[in-house]
Amino acid sequence: MFQTLYNYFWWDRLWLPVNLTWSDLEDHNGRVYAKASDLYVTIPLAFLFLVVRHLFETFVATPLAGLLNVKEKIRLKATPNPVLEKFYASSTKHPKQADIETLSKKSGCSARQVERWFRRRRNQDRPSLLKKFREASWRFTFYLIAFIAGMAVIVDKPWFYDLREVWSGYPVQSMLPSQYWYYMIELSFYWSLLFSIASDVKRKDFKEQVIHHVATIILISFSWFTNYIRAGTLIMALHDSSDYLLESAKMFNYAGWKNTCNNIFIVFAIIFIITRLVIFPFWIMHCTVIYPLDSYPPFFGYYFFNFMMAVLQCLHAFWAYLIIRMAQKFITGKVVEDERSDRDETDNTEEEEESAAVTKNGPVSNGHPVLNNNHRKTD
Repeated sequence: MFQTLYNYFWWDRLWLPVNLTWSDLEDHNGRVYAKASDLYVTIPLAFLFLVVRHLFETFVATPLAGLLNVKEKIRLKATPNPVLEKFYASSTKHPKQADIETLSKKSGCSARQVERWFRRRRNQDRPSLLKKFREASWRFTFYLIAFIAGMAVIVDKPWFYDLREVWSGYPVQSMLPSQYWYYMIELSFYWSLLFSIASDVKRKDFKEQVIHHVATIILISFSWFTNYIRAGTLIMALHDSSDYLLESAKMFNYAGWKNTCNNIFIVFAIIFIITRLVIFPFWIMHCTVIYPLDSYPPFFGYYFFNFMMAVLQCLHAFWAYLIIRMAQKFITGKVVEDERSDRDETDNTEEEEESAAVTKNGPVSNGHPVLNNNHRKTD
């Protein structure tokens, strides 16, 4: 049964144009072609990436954070409370008012104390500023190097300037060593992101990130063994062209360099919108949807590849929406922050006490009620 499924999966008609078979893509006469078996090396390379990342974050990113004076916010810890902790772990981190009243009776705390406990407990679970900085530093370094390497791989190729050359002679297109390493490194990196996503900083677009990583891995793998390598290198370089700017903006934001962060973010937003909402759909997808039909009739692999391209484009539109929202905040003078990140919740203990004092005793100054004619200051 396994052999039958294997044969069906690798059926020529699924992945290759009509009148072509896998034997046409076997190495001969000094010409080397991409093979599915080449992709096995990306799994051990992905784990190697995780090791390199750990070393980078420990010996490069952490000292860099110190040089940039990345400071942690002081977080008040929640007082140990078995009743509240059990509810927090097993039910929800955001209890409703009815739950708060019930927990107040069970724990012996006031409703305000229960709310304060959950607020502090949620803050404890949020990733530290140093963790965010280290992660952004690692991604910035990889995306910058990958973009430079990708441009070096494709900038001297004819299909970089004339997209019709992407399909010239397809699929009998010999693979270059530079293309091999570009593919293996990019695919290994995305495998490493998928492996570490559970332990990385979890943002509001967590599900979209998982979909993106899976779609990217499928696209890179599929384009490799079906010899869509020319199109694949263009797509990877296009995506790397703006990602390093976003990560550098995050780094400066965590370091408190707000003006630098905002300026880089605006440059990133412009490049992202141009590359993901203009070049990708109107040049790259036009190249993968329209131009191949001049050489061969559509087949399953053609539809599958362009479906995955459409999935990526939907994600581009989703992230563009978030980026535009942040850009609007910048234009209106507000600080640019990552819309996908959870912010620390302000612990309102002092504010609540001060508010109560205002209601009871009038204005406060430096945390103490101001003396008036009707009340006296108490310790």
